Amino acid sequence: MGKLTIKDIAREAGVSITTVSRVLNKKEEGMSQETREKVLRVMEELNYQPNKLARGLVTKRSNMLGLIVPNISNPFFPELCRGAEDEANKRQYSLIICNSDDQTQKEENYLRLLKEQQVDGILLSSKDRLSKTSKNQLESGKIPYVLFDRGEQGNNYPGVFLDNEKGGYLAGKHLTDLGHTKIACMTGPQDIRNSQQRLLGFQQALMETSVKLPESFILDGDFQMDTAYRVAKDFLQNNNVTAIFACNDLMACGIYRAAHEIGIQIPEQLSIIGFDDIPLVTALIPKLTTIRQGTYEMGRKAIELLINKIENKSSEEVVFEPTLIVRESTEQIRRD
Repeated sequence: MGKLTIKDIAREAGVSITTVSRVLNKKEEGMSQETREKVLRVMEELNYQPNKLARGLVTKRSNMLGLIVPNISNPFFPELCRGAEDEANKRQYSLIICNSDDQTQKEENYLRLLKEQQVDGILLSSKDRLSKTSKNQLESGKIPYVLFDRGEQGNNYPGVFLDNEKGGYLAGKHLTDLGHTKIACMTGPQDIRNSQQRLLGFQQALMETSVKLPESFILDGDFQMDTAYRVAKDFLQNNNVTAIFACNDLMACGIYRAAHEIGIQIPEQLSIIGFDDIPLVTALIPKLTTIRQGTYEMGRKAIELLINKIENKSSEEVVFEPTLIVRESTEQIRRD
């Protein structure tokens, strides 16, 4: 027998081709449950696999979505992708995940590829501003897109973001409430708005209690563990601080390693607070105090907004609230 078609299914089930098509496209209103189940049973018995490309030509939909993340090796992004994928699958969409390595050229190449694959929409975590080429590719192809985690906020782009400034503020307030006054901050890349906002919020919390943050106590990080380790080891050997805020959890892990090698005890001699609440941090000893983002739910919400946009429903900007998660790596300053 050659390749099965919906004509074959209709003949075996004793129904019209239109009825089979309606079952395939989930347009079953007014159809009896018995008819629907008969068609599905015949498709299963004959092992019928719908031709998605052919269906897409009719429905003008591929039921595929693209997702571009900047660094899939950062544990923050797999959790976000999982939330996005679960929501996409629930809504009968497949997800193509691409990793840009924070490189504009790779991002542009992936956008071109996803456009060629005729995806119905794209989720994008980019730099703070889309490159001119990226923006042209999205708008010229009239591809619905939603920004998440990173990107321009308040510019009429639907998107899912975190209130990063509030997150930085919560971290700073936690440390000052514990009595710390000699505090450092390890930032992420300063060309990324998330990192800028976390530092701003942190500085605001310190200013409210008249705690100074010298320029030399603002450490340049890149959201990577190895860089954080090297920077922290040099800094801690030459400066006396009682607390450090790392602008993501991976950098906090690097600081842990540096402190351990130098012989600095956490939290007795150094309190550390991170940002993200990735699963890894509960395996650290002591467990890391951090700022939780609600990463899985952000990924799920981003897909919801994207599909709303595809279906010409309202799609807006959603800003999530961060939460302080107090564990074992921070404690009251000792006044010995």
